[in-house]
Amino acid sequence: MKFCPKCGATVEIKIPEGDTRERYVCSSCATIHYENPRNVVGTIPLWEDKILLCKRAIQPRLGFWTLPAGFLEVNESTQAGAQRETLEEAGAHVEVGPLFSLLNVAHAEQVHLFYLAKMQEPVFSAGIESLEVQLFSESEIPWADIAFPTVTKTLEWFFSDRSAGKLVNANDVATHLHDVGFDDRIDRKYKK
Repeated sequence: MKFCPKCGATVEIKIPEGDTRERYVCSSCATIHYENPRNVVGTIPLWEDKILLCKRAIQPRLGFWTLPAGFLEVNESTQAGAQRETLEEAGAHVEVGPLFSLLNVAHAEQVHLFYLAKMQEPVFSAGIESLEVQLFSESEIPWADIAFPTVTKTLEWFFSDRSAGKLVNANDVATHLHDVGFDDRIDRKYKK
């Protein structure tokens, strides 16, 4: 950041009084501009014993499979964002259930949240960010072509929990937490 979005003056990097980290601070209006992680929200859309996946039509990871997910919008709950992203990317109407996984992707300045979700009917279609959308049973999941480690980890947890009978009652669902490290095969270098 070179200029203040509030007044247009130059910004400097310094530790504001009472803070412990370097921040972008406007040299004119003294506004402190915080940089916070972006939230990626999505669902694990279920129809009977199958999961709905999307083949990405955009970078990063064009042509790889993923759960429907995207960036949370301002003034939107994480559940509403996950539901919206599922409709936009997979054309599927879902009932959003409990939070299933929360994955910290600190090197990408992101937090990924995936909710269990029930499809209202087996109707879906590729949105503009998807090449195709398909229901997969556990044995059909294209593991080698999954786009992101957060999706792989979430799917692994899902099938393990389902096999163990932990997904029968929504009150029994435990949220899985995980930190995802940098992978030079898929991650780009981020500023720092």
